[in-house]
Amino acid sequence: MSSPTLSGDGKKELLSSTTTTGPPQSAQDYTLPKRPWQQDVTPWSRIIAHNYPGSGTDEDPYVVSWLPDADGFKDRENPLVFKYWYKWFVTIMGATGTLAVSMGSSMLSAAITSLRHEFPGHNNMIYIMITGIYVLGFVVGPLLWAPMSEVFGRRIMFIATYIPFTAFNAGACGAKDINTLLVMRFFAGTFGSSTMTNSGGIIADMFEAHQRGLAMGVFSAMPFLGPAIGPVAGGFLSEKSSWVWVAAVIAIFSAVLTFFESILLPETYAPVLLHRRAALLSKATGKVYRSPQDKAKPLQVKQLFLHQLKVPYILLFTEPIVLITALYMAIIYALLFMQFTAFPLVFQGMRHWSPGIAGLAFVGVSVGAFMSLAVIMFYVNPKYARDLRAKGYLAPEARLPSTIIGAVLLPVGLFIFAWTCTPVSIHWIAPIIATVPFGAGIVFLFLGISNYLVDAYLMNAASVLAAGTVTRSILGVIFPLFTVDMYNAMGPHWAGTFTALLATVFIPAPIFLLFKGQKIRRMTKPGRDADDLGQMMAKMMMAQRAAAAGGGAAAAAGAAAGAGAGAAAAQAKEVADEEAVIQDMEALSRQVSPEYAVELERVVSSHSPR
Repeated sequence: MSSPTLSGDGKKELLSSTTTTGPPQSAQDYTLPKRPWQQDVTPWSRIIAHNYPGSGTDEDPYVVSWLPDADGFKDRENPLVFKYWYKWFVTIMGATGTLAVSMGSSMLSAAITSLRHEFPGHNNMIYIMITGIYVLGFVVGPLLWAPMSEVFGRRIMFIATYIPFTAFNAGACGAKDINTLLVMRFFAGTFGSSTMTNSGGIIADMFEAHQRGLAMGVFSAMPFLGPAIGPVAGGFLSEKSSWVWVAAVIAIFSAVLTFFESILLPETYAPVLLHRRAALLSKATGKVYRSPQDKAKPLQVKQLFLHQLKVPYILLFTEPIVLITALYMAIIYALLFMQFTAFPLVFQGMRHWSPGIAGLAFVGVSVGAFMSLAVIMFYVNPKYARDLRAKGYLAPEARLPSTIIGAVLLPVGLFIFAWTCTPVSIHWIAPIIATVPFGAGIVFLFLGISNYLVDAYLMNAASVLAAGTVTRSILGVIFPLFTVDMYNAMGPHWAGTFTALLATVFIPAPIFLLFKGQKIRRMTKPGRDADDLGQMMAKMMMAQRAAAAGGGAAAAAGAAAGAGAGAAAAQAKEVADEEAVIQDMEALSRQVSPEYAVELERVVSSHSPR
């Protein structure tokens, strides 16, 4: 969901929900019909009877927001008040969609032997590109699907991209030559990448910031769990049949998901839902209704797409922080995909395991990923939330301590793997254990740096993350292409050591950013603006809390002295002070990250004049 906002009219409604004249009524019942993907609906009588701020004209439209809770009533079309079990049902659906896409990236890597037999005579790089070209689709897809979800919503975007995703996966099964297979894989990756942006947005739409940690942890595990599960399933399947059935499992899995989620996945993007409600109210009454987002900044599709295509690259090459972190994340991602190529070389080629058993080597990566996710969900995130509530604002660098741990764990795991993978006299469990810190380090770094960039670039966070996605996907394609030649030329020990040294070079990066990040951010206008915004927000929160406490104390003192007029004056001053603070916060609330926006709304509403 978009960050909660407090528009000028929304502020009036916050201070007094009955200060405006009610909009015209409609005799016709426009209550939405219940559907499998729309379990709960709000009665039309409630929607039409609500007092919306505004005059119903083009110049001053009625501003449509979610209906407030009253006497046990909840606006059930608001994703934030979905039933808790239903939120988790939708979360699991979205996470499973991401799992299917991430499994598809690596599953065929375990069937390379079968592919060589079916399509002989090609260079090693061509066979490796069967995985790489799928990931290349992740470069193109996010730049298209992210802005389109803002126009059409999450549900329609899922259906519109998952149908062709399934079709191209099915087409891969029938490929008669390797060129056709590569084309099918590229378009499957391009359309499937929509889940990478869509599923995380669904979670943000439904969960408040303080509830979001576990759900985001489940979603965040999928991009790492899928590539680890894929080779296991693909390896056993290719042993008993051929690569065609490996590709068929991907297609069948995506087809099943497309069927069920087309029926059951609800729309959760609040701006789209409120836009539809406003259009229905306009149709029913003949007056002008707008959603808060449409009134504040009317959607311009062309400009949205141009912005999404242009700004990520501008930030990548003009913001030192974005360049450093994007390069680091790209190296991490590339190392992960290099391991997809290295593991078969080590466990099948040197230890002579079968493809299915060799796929189990990825289990260590999954174990490490889940261990680090547990630490993040049950220690790192709760500690951050407590500090944020206490201080009102935390510098983005507060996200970095966990990344330092990850920066150390990653090369440690790679060094141990490099020198225990062979000879076969070393027990096989040693290199598997080495992949545990490797998997944990990847998750600590990936989540920590992503959160750091969101907090550091507030208004430009989506563009910054898109720049990182494009950069890491490119390196995720390129690095595995020379992995086989590197292992053949250098041997497993020194080839593995090279990858570990590559990770070691970047250990100082998060440490440097922890101590110097703010100074570097303030060297550029976007970084400086975001930093000023966060600090201003913290000062206003503290001032608002102090004003509330001071006003209450003055009112109590006046009442104790029998000075009724003094108490009233103190109360009036408190109201005026809080109104001024809310006015200052209006511009901020649309620009800050979801955590800050939710905290803004919580502070204002908990101290608003009654």
